[in-house]
Amino acid sequence: MEHKDNKPARAPLEGRPAVTLWSLLLVLSLVFAGLLDLIHLPAALLLGAMFAAILVALGGGAPQITRKAFIIAQGIVGCLVARSMTPASLASLHDDWVLFVSVTLVVILLCAGMGWVLAKKQVLPGATAVWGSSPGGAAIMTFMSDAHGADMRLVAIMQYLRVVMVTVIATVISRLWIGPTGATTPGIYDNLLATVPWDQLLYTLAIAVSASLIAQRFKLPGGGILLPLIVASAAQISGLVTIVLPPWILAPTYAVLGWSIGLRFNRQALSQAAKALPSMIVSIFCLIGVCAAIAVALTLLAGVDPLTAYLATSPGGLDSVAIIATASDVNVPFVMAFQTARLVMVVFTGPALARFITDRL
Repeated sequence: MEHKDNKPARAPLEGRPAVTLWSLLLVLSLVFAGLLDLIHLPAALLLGAMFAAILVALGGGAPQITRKAFIIAQGIVGCLVARSMTPASLASLHDDWVLFVSVTLVVILLCAGMGWVLAKKQVLPGATAVWGSSPGGAAIMTFMSDAHGADMRLVAIMQYLRVVMVTVIATVISRLWIGPTGATTPGIYDNLLATVPWDQLLYTLAIAVSASLIAQRFKLPGGGILLPLIVASAAQISGLVTIVLPPWILAPTYAVLGWSIGLRFNRQALSQAAKALPSMIVSIFCLIGVCAAIAVALTLLAGVDPLTAYLATSPGGLDSVAIIATASDVNVPFVMAFQTARLVMVVFTGPALARFITDRL
């Protein structure tokens, strides 16, 4: 009797030449990023690259992103965050530091509590749930989570899902409050070839590359983002450097980061993300509600106008909140100082808080 060979079906991209895989990845990334950009979705380039990489990975393709490229891209993101460290935001922090610290600590602890609940109910693994719930910058939380034992893929889904939901809600509230303002995220191709001060750009890239590679050399956890963030912030605050990162630098940076996340996906990870999605959405709405309640408290107790308070406490991406704030009639330095203070505190307390919670599950 003849037996048929029951070999598993070969994945469509398995064994394809590297040039074919990279070409497909690039084309898909441009298509997805362009579509997301049409609806002014935050982080369109990063998300487009991530979606494209997920498709390629599920199809059996495995183009490789070098560790050095991944680390340098994180360094550029660290400098991007440092760009928000301005004299105006620092002055606002100095004037209201007790308010900033107390409210930020409350938000961080409440978000950590949500992460603990998700982990306790086994919706997500412990460290992944905590990092996914962290109210800091989505990119920084995602890549720091990878350095601290969490599943970067699931953290990315939770973080960027929150960015999208928060940005949509904040934009709607802003427009209902003062009418249409054109407060939309700039397109990824806007001012792509704008002139830049080349000396400041070179200084910025020197900080990003050198600090991130030093962090990698000494194996500093999360150092690929943290060390450039610290060095670039100090350089900008002291007046030595003005952080400059034009779109044509950020575009390949976001692509590398998006590919680095997406290429790690497999069918099992995607299935786990789908099962956890309803709980993720509920936790995000809870977080938005908590931050809105804190905004009400700021209005009643500290006399902050409601829209300023809402944008200041909104748990979305710093860049998207900044765009909405600058196009609205709000206290922009206050909003940026609040967002920056929370991001910095989350960055430096996140690892210890994640370890504390996971050790007690």
